[in-house]
Formats: sequence, C-alpha cells, structure tokens
Amino acid sequence: MHVEYFRVDKFLYVIIAIVGVPVNFVAIVILSRGKCGLSTCTTRYLVAMAAADLMVVITEVILYQIRYHYFSWSFLSITPVCSVIYVLTNAATDCSVWFTVTFTFDRFVTICCQKLKTKYCTGKTAAAVLATTGVLLCLKNIPHYFTRIHWKIIDNIPWFCKLMDSYFTDTGWVAFDGTNTVLTPFLPFAVILLLNVLTVRHILVASRVRKRLRGQSQGENRSDPEMESRRRSVVLLFTISGSFVILWLTQVVNFIYYQIRGTGTDRNVSEWIFNDFGLLLRDLSCCTNTFIYAATQSKFREQLMSAIKYPVTSVLRLFSKSAP
Repeated sequence: MHVEYFRVDKFLYVIIAIVGVPVNFVAIVILSRGKCGLSTCTTRYLVAMAAADLMVVITEVILYQIRYHYFSWSFLSITPVCSVIYVLTNAATDCSVWFTVTFTFDRFVTICCQKLKTKYCTGKTAAAVLATTGVLLCLKNIPHYFTRIHWKIIDNIPWFCKLMDSYFTDTGWVAFDGTNTVLTPFLPFAVILLLNVLTVRHILVASRVRKRLRGQSQGENRSDPEMESRRRSVVLLFTISGSFVILWLTQVVNFIYYQIRGTGTDRNVSEWIFNDFGLLLRDLSCCTNTFIYAATQSKFREQLMSAIKYPVTSVLRLFSKSAP
C-alpha cells in the first residue's frame, strides 16, 4: 500500500507543478493589469498571494519534491544547494500563508471597520504590509540553512540534507522549531477562523439593520448596491480563506498529533502516509486561488477569456494580413 501511494504521490506532484505554474502566472498578469474591478489594495494582496503561491510551486514542488522523486542525484541534491532550497521553500510557504492572513484582515477591516477602512485599506498600506511581512518572514527562515547537514560524502562532495540530531534536543533549536510551528500554521489558522467568524457576525447584524431601514422587513424587495458590493467581497474572502482552511486542515491535525505524541521521525507507515497527504494538500492549496477568482469574479473571467483568445486571434489576424 505504501509503495502504491508513493507512486501516486510522485505523479500528483507533477500534476501540481504542471497546473500551478501557469495558473499562478496567469493570475499575476491579469490582476496586475488592474482591470478586474477590484480596489488597488485588494489587487496588491491577490497579486502577492499568487506570487507567493508560484514560489511555493517552484521551490517546494519542483525543486524539492520532483527533484527528490525523479532527479535525486543531481546538482540540486548537493548539501549547500538543498539547504538553500529548504530555506526558500519555508520562506515561500510562510509568505503564502501570511499573505492570506493579511488579505483576510484587510477584508475584515473593509467590511467591519468603516472608520479604519479609509486609512488602512489603501494601496500604499497594502504595499507596506506585504513588504514588511515578506522581509520578516525571509529573515525568520534563514536559520533553517544551519539545521541541515549532509547525509553522505562522495568524492569530498556532501550530498543530500537531513536534520542534525541536536535540532530535537538543543534548547535553542527546540524553541526555534516551536516558534515556527506556532507561526505556521497554528496562528494563521486561528486568526483566519476568528476574523471570518467576526466578519459573519458583523454581516448578519448589519444586514438586519439595513433591511429594517429600507423597509424590506415589510416585504419590499429593493436592490441594495452596497449590500451587493459587500456580498461580492464576502464571497471572495470566504472562498479563499475557506479553501486555505480546508486544504491546510490535515497538516494542522498532523502538527497537533505530533506535538501530543512527542516523537521525531519514528513513524509507522500509516503516519507517514497521513503526513505526506497533508503536505500534498498544502501544496495543492497554491493552485486553487486562480480558479476561485474565475468562479467568483466576472471581470476576472472576462480578462481570462481575452487572454486565452488572444493567441488565436493574433494568429488569425496574421494569416488574414498575409493572405493575397
């Protein structure tokens, strides 16, 4: 069973790479044009999330998983190189997670905090928040480079990476590992759930108040542009954060299990499969946002269809000009 799962695992990572790179690249290009009817701050958060997801696919899926499964004896497996890849993978994953948190908080402020909205929900604030978050997360992951040692030395060249034994016993490294576990994924998971609960509560209260003020409680059916705009914002927020929560849930459960169990790498076959399945879903979460935008944003769909049609129309236009 483990061998069969391992084969499927290899194949699925290839699928994630084939899908994840183009969909995130397309999302970056379309959103960056600013023609999707979204505010500047929302656009910047979504572009940053797509860029972080693209980096996860490149570092974690292609340079780590696919390299491990298909090209294990390559330049990328030399210890200093794979240590750098490990740092980049963790930094990209952290950015993907925390950019989702910053986007969720931005939507929470937009919907629930009208006084703070005008000052916080701006393009400049979004750029500052994303830049600060990204820099801090990159700095925070640099120590990961020093946690890896070679697995074997061949012709004086260190190959592959493994955690040094002191990582699980040294007080400093144990604290570092605990901090990483709290920062990703426990704290983001809890913050996203909390913000969504508060957002739902605010929407329900505000909706009842507006219905009373507009007389809808007496059976009148009038259109409400503000509520319609808020509905679109909420749909985008809940689909993105909901997808994150669902696809990261297995990984969170796995973290909790091993915190309680208190073991390092001593796992049976079922535990390894559950761990690998959680990692697979985590990496899959980096491919879903573009499909969410296409499903929930009509203007994004229009831009996407235009991008798909552009090569065809360009070729047809070229042939029509060259025809006698």
